[in-house]
Amino acid sequence: MGEVEPGPAGPLEPPEPPEAPASRRPGGIRVLKRNMKRNGSRNCLNRRSRFGSRERDWLREDVKRGCVYLYGADTTTATTTATSAASSAAAASSDLHLVLCTVETPASEICAGEGRESLYLQLHGDLVRRLEPTERPLQIVYDYLSRLGYDDPVRIQEEAANPDLGCMLRFYGEKPCQMDQLDRILLSGIYNVRKGKTQLHKWAERLVVLCGTCLIVSSVKDCQTGKMHILPLVGGKVEEVKRRQYSLAFSSAGAQAQTYHVSFETLAEYQRWQRQASKVVSQRISTVDLSCYSLEEVPEHLFYSQDITYLNLRHNFMQLERPGGLDTLYKFSHLKGLNLSYNKLGLFPVLLCEISTLTELNLSCNGFHDLPSQIGNLLNLQTLCLDGNYLTTLPEELGNLQQLSSLGISFNNFSQIPEVYEKLTMLDKVVMAGNRLEVLNLGMLNRMSHIKHVDLRMNHLKTMVIENLEGNKYITHMDLRDNQLTDLDLSSFCSLEQLHCERNQLRELTLSGFSLRTLYANSNRLTAVNVYPVPSLLTSLELSRNQLECVPDWACEAKKIEILDVSYNLLTEVPMRILSSLSLRKLMVGHNHVQNLPALVEHIPLEVLDIQHNLLTRLPDTLFSKALNKLNKLEQLEELNLSGNKLKTIPTTIANCKRLHTLVAHSNNISIFPEILQLPQIQFVDLSCNDLTEILIPEALPATLQDLDLTGNTNLVLEHKTLDTFSHITTLKIDQKPLPTTDPTVTSAFWSHGLAEMAGQRNKLCVSSLAVDTFAEGVGAVYGMFDGDRNEELPRLLQCTVADVFLEEVQHSSSDTVSMAHTFLVSHRKLGMAGQKLGSSALLCYIRPDIADSTSSFSLTVANVGTCQAVLCRGGKPVPLSKVFSLEQDADEAHRVKDQKAIITEDNKVNGVTCCTRMLGCTYLYPWILPKPYISSTTLTIQDELLILGNKALWEHLSYTEAVSAVRHVQDPLAAAKKLCTLAQSYGCRDNVGAVVVYLNMGEEGCTCEVNGLGLPGPGGFAPTTATKDPLKPTTPSSSSGIASEFSSEMSTSEVSSEVGSTASDEHNTAGPDASLLPRPERRCSLHPAPASAVFQRQPSCATFSSNQSDNGLDSDDDQPVEGVITNGSKVEVEVDIHCCRGRESSPTLPKTSHTPCPEEQGRGLCFGIRRQNSVNSGILLPVSKDRMELQKSPSTSCLYGKKLSNGSVVPLEDSLNLIEVATEAPKKKTGYFAAPTQLEPEDQFVLPRDLEEEVKEQMKQHQESRPEPELIEEDRTELPEEFDTAL
Repeated sequence: MGEVEPGPAGPLEPPEPPEAPASRRPGGIRVLKRNMKRNGSRNCLNRRSRFGSRERDWLREDVKRGCVYLYGADTTTATTTATSAASSAAAASSDLHLVLCTVETPASEICAGEGRESLYLQLHGDLVRRLEPTERPLQIVYDYLSRLGYDDPVRIQEEAANPDLGCMLRFYGEKPCQMDQLDRILLSGIYNVRKGKTQLHKWAERLVVLCGTCLIVSSVKDCQTGKMHILPLVGGKVEEVKRRQYSLAFSSAGAQAQTYHVSFETLAEYQRWQRQASKVVSQRISTVDLSCYSLEEVPEHLFYSQDITYLNLRHNFMQLERPGGLDTLYKFSHLKGLNLSYNKLGLFPVLLCEISTLTELNLSCNGFHDLPSQIGNLLNLQTLCLDGNYLTTLPEELGNLQQLSSLGISFNNFSQIPEVYEKLTMLDKVVMAGNRLEVLNLGMLNRMSHIKHVDLRMNHLKTMVIENLEGNKYITHMDLRDNQLTDLDLSSFCSLEQLHCERNQLRELTLSGFSLRTLYANSNRLTAVNVYPVPSLLTSLELSRNQLECVPDWACEAKKIEILDVSYNLLTEVPMRILSSLSLRKLMVGHNHVQNLPALVEHIPLEVLDIQHNLLTRLPDTLFSKALNKLNKLEQLEELNLSGNKLKTIPTTIANCKRLHTLVAHSNNISIFPEILQLPQIQFVDLSCNDLTEILIPEALPATLQDLDLTGNTNLVLEHKTLDTFSHITTLKIDQKPLPTTDPTVTSAFWSHGLAEMAGQRNKLCVSSLAVDTFAEGVGAVYGMFDGDRNEELPRLLQCTVADVFLEEVQHSSSDTVSMAHTFLVSHRKLGMAGQKLGSSALLCYIRPDIADSTSSFSLTVANVGTCQAVLCRGGKPVPLSKVFSLEQDADEAHRVKDQKAIITEDNKVNGVTCCTRMLGCTYLYPWILPKPYISSTTLTIQDELLILGNKALWEHLSYTEAVSAVRHVQDPLAAAKKLCTLAQSYGCRDNVGAVVVYLNMGEEGCTCEVNGLGLPGPGGFAPTTATKDPLKPTTPSSSSGIASEFSSEMSTSEVSSEVGSTASDEHNTAGPDASLLPRPERRCSLHPAPASAVFQRQPSCATFSSNQSDNGLDSDDDQPVEGVITNGSKVEVEVDIHCCRGRESSPTLPKTSHTPCPEEQGRGLCFGIRRQNSVNSGILLPVSKDRMELQKSPSTSCLYGKKLSNGSVVPLEDSLNLIEVATEAPKKKTGYFAAPTQLEPEDQFVLPRDLEEEVKEQMKQHQESRPEPELIEEDRTELPEEFDTAL
């Protein structure tokens, strides 16, 4: 089991195992030496041995007991040669020590037991700091896990003993350091050195050190006391000595430059020195960057570089009282810039105030609560950054710094603007974002005549205080975003040019218009915006997401306005004066209640017009016609968005807009194709979901046309010639012909899903989806979505691991909430090193029978972190089930991150990285970014229709209501998912977008149990259920997969979809000679599961995963292979598992009210078609119409159900492979293989005119009826019909 070295008996010591040798250690702790196997690719550890039984018993006695993994340091010194480096690295991997201790055990006690001087702690594979002797390692681990989200003490104890935790938190007995880090800090060695360029001097053995900006050469014996030669390298040269192998010539800058030749022993050393020295000589100023090296003190040799002007010690653990600590930095006599941010100093180093040459000092994020008065001695200081501390006041002595031009005190604890600002006359900005100001004192700002910019975003501002009526003539820019203001009156600021006041609670806004140029007031509750006088300099006005009922009059009179955004308001009309503006370039009026547009009279330079989602029924006929000056009224129009209105036509004069390149007009009632194909620059046209019937195509299409979307036009028929004309278009989207609706008497599953993912304009897909329809012994389902934003690695990892993790957690806990929470936390840990720098949003939904509530059927549990969301459609209304963890949408999370002193940049990102506050991964941003999920549970009812899962890009462009209404009546969930993604792209989404749609059928009519009277399908068909759902009418036609066929001239991976799954998969009986004699268990559905066995058995889940790569390598969607179908030339073999069971006499017979077969069915037997999983009724035998079957067999009519390719050929629909006719002889075959009809080649088919379809169908029907029918089956036969349970 490994060596166990117990200490003396005591409260910290477990019982001694019998195999352990009798030895003692000081301190009363136990150490288990474990040999761990290392994984070279990830540098993770896999446990090869476990705790002994006695150790486990000792841990179970108290949750405050645990273990700490103590790692050895893998490091080599800078003087190691290349030959010895490999051996040293191999030998450095020491055994892993497992130390048993309690939360009260200090680091000093563990060090005494291990014979170490200190312990070191590394977080997230990044910096390493020395633990203080009084710090308690196990308590550090427990606190870390608690902050992640664990709240069960027993589970915390288990997680602390997991070696995989080392990727997030790791203890070392020695300080580790990478070789490349050592090289950048200091290079040293004993080499042969020659001084000067000539050969007059001899080669001699010297100690050579390269540190900072200097090369130091000294005697080997008297290296510290003898003569030392210091060669400044900044601006100098480092050259190769050609006459001597592995030699470099170091030269300083200047007319009297000195040169030293150094000869190295190996090529590796030569390259290391050359690489580091080349960086130094290339500098123009003496800069030394030692950031992120886990330094506690400055290297001793660095003090010889007296020419250093800028020293970067950011993100270290610098100490005060050490030989090279902060108290010794005054020795740098020429130092002008010093960066000590993120060092967690706690106390301001007072000796820094003696460096009188400093002009720039950065002390951000050090935990300072106050500043010393000596800071007033830095008279040359120009820039002082104190962001991310706990300051509440500034000393008066700071006013002595009359050269100070930049002072940053954001994200501190100030409750008011410090008065010292009035003395610092060189300052022109007040930067106090993220503080605790509640009152905006305008009087104090009026007294600061030197202040022009004020940044007070993310404070607690609620009211304003005006001391007098004196105006402010100095402030030009003000940022008040993310506060709690309800009214804002800045009419006294007559010089104000730019105002940011987004995301407040403003109802009324009053400003001065003398100098106003830009106004951003989005996401408020504004009903009135008053600006006086009319802002003659205003160029940009953004008032979206407010409650405005009309455009302000002063905005109509602004002569220089170029951008006007009033979307998401309550507007009922667009003023004529706005459309007559001679300066307006971009007009956004979407999502209002506009019923008509005024007729234009003159030419206007409008380039972008967005009037989507209004109540427009028609456009003015003269909107695009020529004006009185013979110029087109919208001659410069480039983008036009008319989506979501009630338009029936688009004026033909749109052909006058010669610069138009984008027309988006989906979701209207347009019946006539607009005359846009003559436009020379047209590129993108979206006319989906309209009433188009035909397209008038010119002789030559514009070469610029790249994307044409015609999906959702039910009556549109495209001829071969039309499709040939469109063959050069990069992306053509049209509908496939719909399949006959399924028989409503056939029962459906409780849930079925469809998913779609589109890459948009990005070259990679960073969204992954998870769909497990039969989870945990087939009684539940799991669906998930993962969005990595800019990385694709983490979503793929989570897609492959989350389901297994959740399966284990479900086995360990009876609470879905606890299982969900632990699933997220364990998945966060399992990301390992990949999750240290990368992060991903995650969403997980779990459906299972509700055990707690016997009156209901199923419960739904949803957990999420990040920006992925789930919405439930209940009675046609959206019910959000998740929470968006972002700084803009969650005030509580923003306050938490701000209180923990994270730096939030102006684009609302934590440390400039991400806007999310909870994610899986990004462990280096702990404790600001946490993996703890938001969890909600609800009981599913018969009113619950569907569940939608979407990533950030989907919900940014679609509201909950619109998403639900868009797919509520689409029969195929895959078609619904496709429609949501396409709709988001139509609204301007250019990012990755993903959607999962789960159709729910929670009523008793969805039950497929035999105990409820439904038997397995046989020749007699299905027994009808007591209640069936009315079939929903689709809003758009769909194929078997319900998606629009997309013709593309090149392979595109921007659209990845999965096929629909179902829970209607039954257990198959064992086939064999005596299979008919074996009792077949009753079939159970998920609503009425069979009693669970006492032993939990893990079974492989029937999961559907999405992928951004094609599995078959085909070039289009037309030739995708079907699972189970093997093609070899002209013959198609279909692999089918057919299990036949004869019912016994004691088996229950079908009820008398069962379906009575028609005479034709009695003679032939009912034909069934087997569908793939991309059908709502997957896994269920569906009756196939005889007419349809015979019609498809006919070569002359196969084109009726064919799909038109971009090259003009016709091939059978994909469903021709999905529906496999099973003839009367098929059930008699006991083998699992049979031959399907041969598929025709495209060139062997011909196109049947549409007007002859009905005639051909009638002829085929007469031909079938003329055939002799077989004898009827005798009614008095005692043998029951065979029952088949067939699955593909």
